[in-house]
Amino acid sequence: MPFQFALPTTSALSFPDFLSSYTHPLLPFTATTFRGVLRDALKKHKRLPPQSQASNLPNVLAALHDYIPYLLALDAGLDGKIVAGQETEVVLKKEIEVEWRATLTASIPGREAPRVKLQCLETEISFVLSTIAYTYSLMARSQLHTIYNATIPTSEQRGAAIAAAMRHLLDAHAVHAHLASRAGRSSSPPAVVDISPPVFSALAFLTLAEATLITVLKDDPYPAAVAEGRNKDSKDWMFKAPEIPKVRAHLYARLCLAAAEHGNRAQAMLGSSSKVDEALAKYMDDLRRTARGKACRFLAIDAELSGKTGEGIAWLRGAKKEMGILGAGAGEEKEIKGFSKLKQSWAEKREDRRVEKGGDWGSDAGKFEESRIVDMLEKKWVKMNDTMNVQLVPPAEPLLASMPSGREYHTPKPYHPPALDAKILARLRAPPDPSDCGFTGGRDDSSDDDEGRSEPIGAFPGTRADYAGGSSYY
Repeated sequence: MPFQFALPTTSALSFPDFLSSYTHPLLPFTATTFRGVLRDALKKHKRLPPQSQASNLPNVLAALHDYIPYLLALDAGLDGKIVAGQETEVVLKKEIEVEWRATLTASIPGREAPRVKLQCLETEISFVLSTIAYTYSLMARSQLHTIYNATIPTSEQRGAAIAAAMRHLLDAHAVHAHLASRAGRSSSPPAVVDISPPVFSALAFLTLAEATLITVLKDDPYPAAVAEGRNKDSKDWMFKAPEIPKVRAHLYARLCLAAAEHGNRAQAMLGSSSKVDEALAKYMDDLRRTARGKACRFLAIDAELSGKTGEGIAWLRGAKKEMGILGAGAGEEKEIKGFSKLKQSWAEKREDRRVEKGGDWGSDAGKFEESRIVDMLEKKWVKMNDTMNVQLVPPAEPLLASMPSGREYHTPKPYHPPALDAKILARLRAPPDPSDCGFTGGRDDSSDDDEGRSEPIGAFPGTRADYAGGSSYY
C-alpha cells in the first residue's frame, strides 16, 4: 500500500517583503496570494478527521497547481531567464525566511513534527513540489482503499481504481525524480533531511516499487479471494481458489522481484540515518519483504500448476521466510494453537478495523495481507499433498537462491511543472495597488507554537503580557 504521508504546513510569507520586479511588479503580490490560498488549504486538510481527508486531496492539489507557476516564475526571474517568451527580472531585496513542517524528519514519538526555519527560494520550491508528490501518493492510497474496504467492488470498479492509483504513483515518482535531479545540481547542503537528495532518490525508488506492485495487483485474484473469505455477507463459503496461467504467474513473480529491487535501492538510499522518520524506514523494509514474498507466492503457483505441489509448498514457506514470519522453515511448521491462534485472530480483526476506518491501514506495505494469502494456499496445498499427491517438500533455501531476475514494467516519464501562461504574465506588468500586500492566509495553526495564538490557553482576555517569559506575574 502507498505510504501514508503527512502533508506539511507552513508559515505565512509575503514575497513583496523579500522580492521585487520592475518588469512584472504584480508578480510577487500575486504569488503571495496564491501561496496564502495553498497555506489555508494545507491547514484545513490537517484539521479534517482522517476519514474526510481523502475527499479533500483534490482541493489541495488544485491549490498547489495554481501556486507553482508563480513560484517558478519568481525563481526564473531571479536567474534572469525568459518566462513564457517574456523577459522577467526579479530582484532579491533580502534573504527569504519561511517555516515548513518537516514531516519526514525523526521526532519524539507522540509529538508533532517540528517546524524548521528555512532560507532561500529553492527550499520553498523543494517543499512545495514534495507536497505535490505526497498528495499524489495519498490519492493513490485513497483509490486502493476502495479495493480492501468491506464492500467488495466489481471487476470494473477494481480495474478503474487500480489504474487511477497507478497513474497517481507514477506522477509522484516523476516529481520525486525531478527533485532529486534538481537537488543534485545544488552545491549548498540541504537545510533539513526532508529536502535532501538521498531522500528524494529514495522516495522516487519507493513510488516506482509501489507502482510496479500495483501492476501485479491488477490481475491478481488472490487478494479478492481472501477478502471474499472475510466478508461476513458472502454465502460462497465453498470457495475454489482461482487459477492463473503458468506464463503469467512467472511474469508476475519477475515484476514483484523488480519492485523488491526498487525497494532495496530506496532502503539503501536512506542507509542507517537516524534523521529520517522511523515509520518511513520501516515501511521501505516491509515493502521490500512483501515484494519478495509475493514473488515467492507466484513461483509457488507456477510450480503447483505444473503438478509440483511439494515444490509449491516449499516456495510458500520461502515466502514466509522472506517476509520474516516465524516458524517458516522446513520441519518447523507448527500448528497454531491456544494463545498464538488468539493473537493471530486479534491481529486480523485489528487490521480489518483499520481498513474499515480508513486510517493507518496498510502501514506494513501489505505484508499482513500477503501473509493471509500464503497461509490460505499453504493449508489447501498441504491437505491436498497429504491426501492425494504425497510429494516430498524440498527445503526452501535452494529455491530462494535460484530466484529469477526482476523485469521492469513501467517506463517513467519526466515531470513537467505547470508553466505560467503568457497572457497571465503580461497582466502582471501593471503596477500594484499600494494598499494591497497580497493575501498570506488566515491565522496560524492552533497546534503550532504561540505565534498564531492571540491569548494563552485559559488566560483572561488582555493578560497575554502577564504570561510572557520572564514576567513577575507569579
